[in-house]
Amino acid sequence: MGIKVLVAGFATRHVVQSAYAAGCEVYAVDHFCDRDLSFYARASMRFDELDELFPAVAEMSGLHAPDIVIATSGAELLPSRDLCGTPPEKVQRFLDKLTTHQFFDELGIPAPRLLSPGTFPAMLKPRCGSGGWRNRVVGSSAEQEAWFAEFGEIPAIAEEVVAGTPCSVCCVADGARAIAIAPNLQELRGAGDARYGFCGSVTPFLDTCHEELIRSAERIAAASGCVGTLGIDFISGDKLYAIEINPRFQATLDTVEMATGINLFSIHLAACRGCLPLRRPASRQVAARRILFAGRDFTVHADLSRLWPVVSDIPWPGTVFEEGQAVISVYGWGATGEDANDLLHKHIRTVRQYMGGRLYG
Repeated sequence: MGIKVLVAGFATRHVVQSAYAAGCEVYAVDHFCDRDLSFYARASMRFDELDELFPAVAEMSGLHAPDIVIATSGAELLPSRDLCGTPPEKVQRFLDKLTTHQFFDELGIPAPRLLSPGTFPAMLKPRCGSGGWRNRVVGSSAEQEAWFAEFGEIPAIAEEVVAGTPCSVCCVADGARAIAIAPNLQELRGAGDARYGFCGSVTPFLDTCHEELIRSAERIAAASGCVGTLGIDFISGDKLYAIEINPRFQATLDTVEMATGINLFSIHLAACRGCLPLRRPASRQVAARRILFAGRDFTVHADLSRLWPVVSDIPWPGTVFEEGQAVISVYGWGATGEDANDLLHKHIRTVRQYMGGRLYG
């Protein structure tokens, strides 16, 4: 058995699965503790609120004495001496969208323009937080006030609205150098109040801006001072706009590994030790992931683990979902994007049959 790894964060299944495939003995602190997390983790501990996360990590560390700790979304500022990844003092800047904007400005990287108060339309975003589900275009002061009424008087930024295709690049860095692992198309919900929320990915993403996308991502990742894997989000439109930096394992991990055949956890560990890949990995196929959401309040009764491995993030029978909550991830793959999409939708139809038409996405 390899090294003992504790993975901590809001959602850890994808990282735990990659670490398990790398031969590690894996433990997890996770908000969901889905059915398939138990396929890969020796033990796991669930938390409800984020302020419970760090104490849970301390408890699990005391129980299992991991060699290293990996922080995913929500745990980026974890103060652990065994942390393997970007240290909290480096991460802090990129958890704030305003200071990330300032970082892009310093590098001379195009990003959506920050708007002064009262300028509309505007893309309104919380300064902290991930997933994009609270991002919203507002066209008036009244709509802006409604946003704050819904989410509270939280720090926010207002950006110009730019049209284009959401995409990202998975990179690895050693604190001074970086190399791109894979470009990804990012799927957004596209409807409802959470229309800008992440709902899946396709790897690789290839379009006319491919080379510029890769070069920009590697430049940003190298200058960031981050260590290990990180993701750079972009909008590819009339020009390429940098949007965010995610200094951790990204939600695109599954499709990156499926498309390239690499083990991203192993590459992350090597990068943390100062060793980067000699070249960018080539994609062997196209891989697609789609998150399905609850169309109404319901309770899962079926054991969806029988559909593994074409699904992941599998809920336990008896799990209760509210309308709009993420339920399960579904995959497709193939030699072309069309092949991957066809297989994805075939698998989605199968999952919906099991769930009695309660899902959308």
